[in-house]
Amino acid sequence: MRIRLLAISHFIDGKNRTEIASFLKVSRTSVNKWVSQYLNEGLKGLTEKPHTGRPALLPHAQRVQIKNYVTDNAVKPQGGRLLGKDIHTEFGVFYQKTNIYHLLHELNLNWITTFR
Repeated sequence: MRIRLLAISHFIDGKNRTEIASFLKVSRTSVNKWVSQYLNEGLKGLTEKPHTGRPALLPHAQRVQIKNYVTDNAVKPQGGRLLGKDIHTEFGVFYQKTNIYHLLHELNLNWITTFR
């Protein structure tokens, strides 16, 4: 939001959009979009809009189950080792490795690995 407000401030001061983009190190397309939103809707037009995207594979309740599954199985007296495929097997969904990291981050968990 700060960058958007700075862009509008420079626009009001008479700078052209190319200069603003160069000064703020953003694309001219972004500056054009922000200025248009400002001219059409005022400052309210600069607020972040909701992002759309593909819905999550797992509903909230299943995410809680995964968090419980990970914490219960990772902390065992004999040691625990979980793999991404364990989540696939247990919950019937497939995540790419990078998305497993994102899922764990969303659940306030960290991926810890050791080398032998």
